[in-house]
Amino acid sequence: MNQYAASNAHQMVDSLYRSDSRRVFATLIRVLGDFDLAEEALQDAFTAAVEQWPRDGVPSNPRAWLVSTGRFKAIDAMRRRARFNASLATLAEKIETDTRASGVWEDEGVEDDQLRLIFTCCHPALPAEARSALTLREVCGLTTEEIAHAFLTGPPTVAQRIVRAKSKIRDARIPYQLPSREDLPDRLDTVLQVIYLVFNEGYSASSGDSLTRPDLSREAIRLARLLYDLLPEPEVAGLLALMLLHESRRAARTSPEGDIILLENQDRSLWNRDRIAEGVALVEKALASRQIGVYTIQAAISAVHSEASSASATDWAQIVGLYDLLMRANPSPVVDLNRAVAIAMRDGPEAGLNLIDEILTRGDLADYYLAHSAKAELCRRLGRTAESRGSYERALSLARQEPERRFLERRLRELEPQLTLDNYA
Repeated sequence: MNQYAASNAHQMVDSLYRSDSRRVFATLIRVLGDFDLAEEALQDAFTAAVEQWPRDGVPSNPRAWLVSTGRFKAIDAMRRRARFNASLATLAEKIETDTRASGVWEDEGVEDDQLRLIFTCCHPALPAEARSALTLREVCGLTTEEIAHAFLTGPPTVAQRIVRAKSKIRDARIPYQLPSREDLPDRLDTVLQVIYLVFNEGYSASSGDSLTRPDLSREAIRLARLLYDLLPEPEVAGLLALMLLHESRRAARTSPEGDIILLENQDRSLWNRDRIAEGVALVEKALASRQIGVYTIQAAISAVHSEASSASATDWAQIVGLYDLLMRANPSPVVDLNRAVAIAMRDGPEAGLNLIDEILTRGDLADYYLAHSAKAELCRRLGRTAESRGSYERALSLARQEPERRFLERRLRELEPQLTLDNYA
């Protein structure tokens, strides 16, 4: 193979690792029946691809090649270790016999392997916090640091939850399969939460140089579509709608340089109208069922934003009403903060600022940078420059993402000319 073809093969391996490694991993778990064994097989398969594809060419079905190679490497490794643990030889023989028919592991119908894996990770025998952490790590490949950020906890705690969850699955022999239709609704809430957390990490990355991670957002939407095909419940439709409506604004959320553009300043001609249309249709279908859950309410809020021709044309009264409904269904400090911002847009900055001060006085969201940023913005609009600066500085000390930090630094610079113009709004 010439140097150009070899370079293309290396790029293909890199691209497949980013796009398909977790799908290959999910299938290897189905084939091998063990998390750690599948992880080792995954790494061995990609190592083999790096060595062989530049020399032999990229196979016609790369994903199937990776699964087949990972399976072979795992069986080979178990046989080598069998002299120390005789049971491994029996296990290797069983895996080889069970998966000898190529259709078991080459068939393109493995698309729902990740869905099987999600439901395994979300088994009711596992603690609730462990289910989400395990799924985010094993299905989607998030780091323990990223998961810790999503749960507002420490990485060591997350790592411990994942290890214990894997042990529980192994010791309790939790099956790698989709639950029965009778059991499916009881397992749904955690699955929806996990998919939403994955999307959130993609829509607003926890840290780093980029505001978003499109690969995670696309993966969450893909998983939600699979779930909706399996179980077309109203709340599944609501979650899929919510993600599509948020995702429709991706192109307008940042400048070419990667800087944040607030919703009110976005070029709405860049919004993806096909995603909006699909999202709105799903919201309407979910609302018509009258089984209205928290994802459907959030999707309805996003639909109001998406259908407004401009920020000034937004129906803020309807949005406040939906936040009132969301507070009754799922009260939380973050929902309370978002409601306060909506009230500021409806009734003026003073009304919203009073509510945000109440939230912060209670101690809620003291370390949540968006709460301080929202307060700073309302103070800025009221011409209360010193308070605005203090809140922006507090927000900056808490922000971990570079685009967020650049936005806050820019806001602080914009306050400088206002040092002697305290009444400027």
